[in-house]
Amino acid sequence: MAVLIEAISVVIRVEAIHSRYPGGWQAFSEAVPNNTLCSDNELARVGFMTPDDVRAFTEGLESVGIIHLTDGHCQDAVVIDQMRGFLNPCDWVEYGHVELVQGQKIAAAQMKGSETHQVFCPDGWKYESSLTRNFGFVPTGKEKQSLKFLRREGGQDVYLNLLTGKEVFVARTASD
Repeated sequence: MAVLIEAISVVIRVEAIHSRYPGGWQAFSEAVPNNTLCSDNELARVGFMTPDDVRAFTEGLESVGIIHLTDGHCQDAVVIDQMRGFLNPCDWVEYGHVELVQGQKIAAAQMKGSETHQVFCPDGWKYESSLTRNFGFVPTGKEKQSLKFLRREGGQDVYLNLLTGKEVFVARTASD
């Protein structure tokens, strides 16, 4: 089985959530700061749009004993970027691309050795309105060259894309 990878995804071993997250799966799923959680019962995935939000989430996991990195290698959680793949070495997850239907390719991750290829996505996820289909990427440090911050609105940062003249929205879970 597999889970969707969009934007910057934190993928966690479900076994670690059940055994170490206070309150288990129920408490974990209630604590997820957005609506991007999906799981194939081996892996759980939560997506973010900024590295700062990823860092805040992984630090929260570590505070309850779910370890992201030990000596630069992934233990219970791995961060996977939709465009670049693994951010650190991980020997227990496979990452790649899957075609849902002709012309609709998505990024996905599965536990190494998994034989089933069903992909689980967050409730309500649709390819037509997904980040996969409508993806925009601005490298860290290049924001000021292509985006102008306008306001914070309902948990989102709103920017003016200086190249297109259109507003773009970046969902946020952590405050700066």
